[in-house]
Amino acid sequence: MTSLFQSDPAVLVLEDGTRHRGRAYGAVGTTLGEVVFATGMTGYQETLTDPSYAGQIVLQTAPHIGNTGMNSEDVESRRIWVAGYIVRDPSRVVSNWRSENSLDEALDTDGIVGISGIDTRAVTRHIRAAGSMRGGIFSGAAAGIDADEQLRLVREAPAMAGQNLSGQVSVTAAEVTPATGERIGNLAVLDLGVKQATVDNLAARGFDVHVLPQTSTIEDILAIDPVAVFYSNGPGDPAASDAHVEVLRAVLDQRLPFFGICFGNQLLGRALGLGTYKLPFGHRGINQPVLDRSTGRVEITAHNHGFAVDAPLEGSFDSPHGYGRVEVSHVGLNDNVVEGLRALDIPAFSVQYHPEAAAGPHDANYLFDRFADLVRGTVADVQEDEN
Repeated sequence: MTSLFQSDPAVLVLEDGTRHRGRAYGAVGTTLGEVVFATGMTGYQETLTDPSYAGQIVLQTAPHIGNTGMNSEDVESRRIWVAGYIVRDPSRVVSNWRSENSLDEALDTDGIVGISGIDTRAVTRHIRAAGSMRGGIFSGAAAGIDADEQLRLVREAPAMAGQNLSGQVSVTAAEVTPATGERIGNLAVLDLGVKQATVDNLAARGFDVHVLPQTSTIEDILAIDPVAVFYSNGPGDPAASDAHVEVLRAVLDQRLPFFGICFGNQLLGRALGLGTYKLPFGHRGINQPVLDRSTGRVEITAHNHGFAVDAPLEGSFDSPHGYGRVEVSHVGLNDNVVEGLRALDIPAFSVQYHPEAAAGPHDANYLFDRFADLVRGTVADVQEDEN
């Protein structure tokens, strides 16, 4: 394992030529990805193990990171997914009784190249002004590579726009978690980068949760006799996920109840006939205010997305693909970005944020109850029609 405070030099290089020198943190070497910032003061373990961050070099705006260490209970998936990690001040000690190892050790074990000791506030302000961009962390011997060569490598790395990353993070075979609440039925979860907290919340609402590979067809979904379908969060550009959209349209044609979060919200938008676009620097963190228009309640929510749905904010509108009336159900209060969709003539809705929010906040957890109620009502209607 590497030591917490390495002597190896490191440099963060952005595609516009900006350079920030620091010290190696985690694994030593080279990594490339989209540099984004996350504003959460806590929950770094949940952030690191969220598959939605695949392909991204994550900068923590909170200056002091690592003081609670890492443990096996709070992980959201089978590994750390970030492409790289940027912190200002790594904690000198791990002081939480639940800790099993240090953050630095966990990064090293999973081969995550990081950098510490740089002015993260300056980098954040730069990204907010110029937008998220490709970057690279070069540490150890790689820090000594010619600056022009480092910049060339960064600029030749693929941009996030146009990338389909679901195959990197999805399960390859179905996994089933039995219901822990009063059973409703089988739920088909298309794994685009699902978090464990999502599975746990769905099981607690009475679903036998079938987590299916992202390559699943409508036939694969129907084969488990689902009472509903769920699309998870995940990394990448929704415009590059045509196959997932076609499957979702088949789900909507079946009138199966549907709930999508994060990436699933963007794919519902596309299935309904709406477009998506890339945000300048996205929303990442656990302190994003969102208005639920049905209740007038403002929720503090957890986000991780760099793309959004393009939809009219006021009133209802007709789905361009013929699924009836649709409305924007939730709106981000920082920038009026669409944060939720609700179909008014079919049983389908979605939100752009994370109602499971394992690191908190829990303001949006009611959405799992709303989904369970929707499914129970739909099942009851079907049984009544059959009788």
